[in-house]
Amino acid sequence: MQRGRHRPDPPAAPPDDDDAALFRNAIGPVRELPAAPLPPQTPKPRPSTRMAERDDAQALSEFRQLLDGPLLGSGDTMQYRRDEISPRVLRRLGRGEYAAQEELDLHHSDANQASALLRLFLRDAIDAGVGCVRVIHGKGLNSSPDAPVLKNLVDRLLRQRADVLAFHSAPGGQGGAGAVLVLLRPRR
Repeated sequence: MQRGRHRPDPPAAPPDDDDAALFRNAIGPVRELPAAPLPPQTPKPRPSTRMAERDDAQALSEFRQLLDGPLLGSGDTMQYRRDEISPRVLRRLGRGEYAAQEELDLHHSDANQASALLRLFLRDAIDAGVGCVRVIHGKGLNSSPDAPVLKNLVDRLLRQRADVLAFHSAPGGQGGAGAVLVLLRPRR
């Protein structure tokens, strides 16, 4: 062998156990293919009928509220008192001997609006130290003939509140069967 001349070593063969390297070595340089178009997407679902679903849910809610007990008719008298309130106070309330300091008119409200308005009204009245309020719910002329929705809603809601001591339908000059006078528990 001659000195100074060195022959380059042949490229090392990849080990037999590296199949990926063997494949790349056999194929040689590659070029990238152009991007393929995206596959077609499944069609989007049709928009839901939210208004109809909301109306159905509201009707169902009103129906359930009406089923909670006996229904009041449009001419029926609303009355209720807690045990701590004497029957005499309830009779005086029914005759209109307590002056209503605030008033809420629920005409043209649906059941959800009326419920929210009544709760807010009672809270504000109690916070202001008001002792007697009048709630006008109407006689149910636009409700079904069997069950005035707002009148029954007001009756149920007032019975459930701990801050309501008593209530009675107003006398004729103050709204009659379309309004109720409510005695509120004093703020502590």
